[in-house]
Amino acid sequence: MTFALCIEREQVNKINSFDEKSRRIIRAKLAALGENPFPGKRGDKEKFCLKDGYILYRLHIGRTWTAFYRVYE
Repeated sequence: MTFALCIEREQVNKINSFDEKSRRIIRAKLAALGENPFPGKRGDKEKFCLKDGYILYRLHIGRTWTAFYRVYE
């Protein structure tokens, strides 16, 4: 099963303002979420269970960037 990735326009503009190497790394990591957005053995993704059953995930991108996201099945 593949997942669609929706990114806020403001965040897309921010990513586009980064240098080429950073853009390439961020885009590759975000694209990988389309194949598997759930945490696994690698430890770069983490699941948070918040109030009222709200589930949020975190993806570490390199040492500098972190993406927070939700999964809608």
